Amino acid sequence: MIQQCLVIIKPDGLVKSLTGNIITALSETKFKIIGAKVVSVSKELAEKHYSELRQRLIEKKGDKKGNEIFENILKYIQGQYHTNRVFALVYEGENAITKIRQLAGSTNPEEADPTTIRGKYGRVNSKLQIMENVMHVSDSEENAKKEIQLWFEPEELTSIAYPTKKEKVSMDKIVWKN
Repeated sequence: MIQQCLVIIKPDGLVKSLTGNIITALSETKFKIIGAKVVSVSKELAEKHYSELRQRLIEKKGDKKGNEIFENILKYIQGQYHTNRVFALVYEGENAITKIRQLAGSTNPEEADPTTIRGKYGRVNSKLQIMENVMHVSDSEENAKKEIQLWFEPEELTSIAYPTKKEKVSMDKIVWKN
């Protein structure tokens, strides 16, 4: 089954100059990159991206502790601990989600096989109470769709797997000044 999968090289991956290493590892899959961009992550984008995680943290850790951990995760993805940008990519290929997740390894770098990307480059930062796991990978087709549509506009992708519509939009836009 052909799938699309969101991959985000997180701020710690960028500040450690791991982008090339990660993309090289992912290139072994022979999947196509159909979208790529550097993004400064706003708090709003971070909250939308991690909306399900917030609920799980509160259920598991309780309101106060769960919210504290969640706030640290938001600061992490927004680059408040490393650099204020991420590299977002969309890959497309046969069983892309499963294969890329296998290459990435366990979300917790301490549990990741040392031959995986997170096993090689990730770490748990106990001081900040976050896993610096260098990358995010969609975990299901449902989440891939939601995440890709959150991080990318249809015209930013060279292949579109989800329904689109044409809509007239009027908005201010920053353009190059001559």
